[in-house]
Amino acid sequence: MTATDLGDRVAVRAAARPRPFWTIPRRDALVGYLMISPQLAGSVLFVLLPLGLVVYYSLQEWNVLAGTFEYVGGANYAKLLADPNMGQVLASTALFSAGLVVLNLTLALVLAILLDQRLRGTTFFRTLFFSPVLVSLVAWTIVWQFLLQQDGGVNGLLGLAGVEGPNWLRGDTTALLSVVVVQVVKNVGLNMVLFLAALQGVPRQLHEAAQLDGAGAWTRFARITVPQISPTILLTSIITVVGSLQVFAQIAVLTQGGPGLSTTVLVYYLYQQAFQFRHLGYGATLSVLLFLIVAALTLLQWWLRRKWVFHES
Repeated sequence: MTATDLGDRVAVRAAARPRPFWTIPRRDALVGYLMISPQLAGSVLFVLLPLGLVVYYSLQEWNVLAGTFEYVGGANYAKLLADPNMGQVLASTALFSAGLVVLNLTLALVLAILLDQRLRGTTFFRTLFFSPVLVSLVAWTIVWQFLLQQDGGVNGLLGLAGVEGPNWLRGDTTALLSVVVVQVVKNVGLNMVLFLAALQGVPRQLHEAAQLDGAGAWTRFARITVPQISPTILLTSIITVVGSLQVFAQIAVLTQGGPGLSTTVLVYYLYQQAFQFRHLGYGATLSVLLFLIVAALTLLQWWLRRKWVFHES
């Protein structure tokens, strides 16, 4: 028997053996799936399943007091389209979100630029501006409720300057503005820290080279700083937009949606319909609407990133 024949027989026997199921690639894949299984289980239980149940409940009419649970199909969605309050609610939501996002991001970026300077005392001011983020939301809102009353601290300070302040939480315009300002002051420190970290990552050599070429401060900011920190701007804008559409405690404590519907944003209107008026099916329908709005705005920002975010084109 030649060496070639012997090699052929060994190859045939090896091919005839059953291949083990737990090969190295399969074991590696199993380890990977086990690693992500807690996160996957959490996503299914606390994200996908609740979303599915909300859609299911939006097709029902659930009367908790009467103990009835009746399938109504698209009746709740027809009610949504015919709701006379929906136009004002969506307008209040849009105004609140737009004001909050623009004011928060602008103020956070300005503060980050100022605190990025190598001056004495910047550490103190960084702590000062970030500390409201750590304060309890309800406690923060209750304090501001007292400050913004007719005879509160804000009007007291204005009175010292000879200015008579309005009842901030009872005016159609001032109520919405007050809630926006309270929310901005509470959370601007978080975006400020993110912008500050991004600014400190911008190479100093780029600014020095541009300055030697005669570029002014505004040109360097627009052509160097903004493109370099644009990924952080995208992140903070998505976080702030989503957060602005989920504000509830501030509205509930400060204005209860009033006066009229001027501060009744979609989340608070959802709460009223579902838990005050016991229209749980209609509340679930409003939840579906809120989810679609958040998803659409997030996807829009993610799609637009290729047009202005550095390294994404």
